[in-house]
Amino acid sequence: MLGDCCCFRGQSSDTAGDGEVSDRDPVLLVSGIGGSILHSKKRNKLGFETRVWVRILLADLEFKKKLWSLYNPQTGYTESLDDSTEIVVPEDDYGLYAIDILDPSLWIKMMHLTEVYHFHDMIDMLVGCGYKKGTTLFGHGYDFRQSNRIDKAIDGLKAKLQTAYKASGGRKVNIISHSMGGLLVLCLMSLHNDVLPKYVNKWICIACPFQGSPGCINDSLLTGLQFVEGFESYFFVSRWTMHQLLVECPSIYEMLPNPDFKWQKQPEIQVWRKQSKDGEASVKLESYGPIESFTLFEEALRHNELSYDGKTVALPFNLSILKWAAGTRQILNNAQLPKGISFYNIFGTSFDTPFDVRYGSETSPIEELSEVCHSIPQYSYVDGDGTVPAESAKADGFVAVERVGVAGSHRQLLRDKTVFQLIQKWLGVRQVSMDSKTCRVYSA
Repeated sequence: MLGDCCCFRGQSSDTAGDGEVSDRDPVLLVSGIGGSILHSKKRNKLGFETRVWVRILLADLEFKKKLWSLYNPQTGYTESLDDSTEIVVPEDDYGLYAIDILDPSLWIKMMHLTEVYHFHDMIDMLVGCGYKKGTTLFGHGYDFRQSNRIDKAIDGLKAKLQTAYKASGGRKVNIISHSMGGLLVLCLMSLHNDVLPKYVNKWICIACPFQGSPGCINDSLLTGLQFVEGFESYFFVSRWTMHQLLVECPSIYEMLPNPDFKWQKQPEIQVWRKQSKDGEASVKLESYGPIESFTLFEEALRHNELSYDGKTVALPFNLSILKWAAGTRQILNNAQLPKGISFYNIFGTSFDTPFDVRYGSETSPIEELSEVCHSIPQYSYVDGDGTVPAESAKADGFVAVERVGVAGSHRQLLRDKTVFQLIQKWLGVRQVSMDSKTCRVYSA
């Protein structure tokens, strides 16, 4: 299929080309979880790379073969079960290719399947405002399976900031991050507090789960995640296939609800359990808070396993990752915005967003907790973008120039007209007035 394999692609023709430096401060777009193209490449060989994320056709097969992974507590990295290949992020088009259209095959473009049109519309908007790829516009994708504070992730973001800074003639960079990309910026900010003051002017943060994403992440660890909804989901990675990856992803554990945050209501996992005492059966609703839920995860995933290359691989709840993620949470909690950097926060509102998650029912209770992983979740909802609660996304803890709630869903915020107007205003490329019905400005 056209676009499934790639080899030595050239740079886009939509660049500065003449070596001139634009009068714009450079912009670096940073993607979130699932927001980067990933390729599989044979080790120690030059040549073709196969796109394994995102793809629609043959998605499940390639995903299982190349992306299923195990966490290595000695290195801190999640490593693919297929040890003959490595997962790489394409750097074509100055890092923009990897975060533009996540499945860039011809038939996806012909259908204009917006679920995989990631930063595409925002890139077009910025180019239309005078930004030039490779001079004042760059993208940063990364292996989102890994921890946000692992050396490779931190060094990659730092290197991209340096590249944008130098290419623009020494002008400080304006970062626009989406979702978990904000946590990556926070880790760089906290672990290398000299980097951002040197290279960054403004940080525009969109839909960041600053305090976690309780309903979605809790359920992801128990039953998986459906990246594409509707009819297209039949051609994509299944929920169970995704689940077997996420159990071994530090990035997922790092987005569990922050137990130290003062939630308006503490998020819970609830399970209707069947109990038997003295020969009599009864049903009880059990509740697990952010700390107690670890016991639930451990018991529910105790026998979780997959078959790979003729072998059975155990995938229980990973306590090594949990310990690592707890360290990451402390780093995120301790992050401080350096002086001289202007911070702006956009968060989604007006969409039902999972918060508490419940398994079983009073009439059909769970007997063994392992059954949770094969049950259909029920949610209680709060306001947010459908993925990240507004309460979490606006709890950045910084003095913001502006903090704005926009009526939009998590991925749709990347192509929302109101978001574009805000970005244009904050970058100083166009002064606009916004519809008060679709957004609300919150005090810093």
